[in-house]
Amino acid sequence: MTTALDSLAPDFSAPATSETTFKLSSLRGKHVVLFFYPKDGTPGCTTESLEFRDHQPAFEKANAVIVGLSRDSLRSHENFKAKLELPYELVSDGDEAVCTLYGVMKQKKMYGREVRGIERSTFVVDSEGVLRHEWRGVKVPNHVEDVLATVQAL
Repeated sequence: MTTALDSLAPDFSAPATSETTFKLSSLRGKHVVLFFYPKDGTPGCTTESLEFRDHQPAFEKANAVIVGLSRDSLRSHENFKAKLELPYELVSDGDEAVCTLYGVMKQKKMYGREVRGIERSTFVVDSEGVLRHEWRGVKVPNHVEDVLATVQAL
């Protein structure tokens, strides 16, 4: 299943950092930025996470909550979050249920081998729970600025 723009974003509930359970529908009234990334601690994921961190005040001013998602364990997420001083929660999707809902699992080439992994993707859900924008196959440079501009225009 994949998402459709301008329709209700697929709701989900999953374990998150800070000993919480993240539930998308519980954030109605706020815009939500869901960014799916391949792996804690890798260069591209670190850069993307830091850019979201550094732009956090502007997202808050635009009534938006940032949430990172990957297949990493909660322990890995807690370490990654602490190391980078991330002000937002990270969701653990070890069983790939949320990744499947949003259609971000892809066959990729890594060091010449085919591997199944998360395609770096970002989704903006508006305050009514409607999916308003998506980026797939994200390249990190300037991406967070594009997401912020989109959120500010809602």
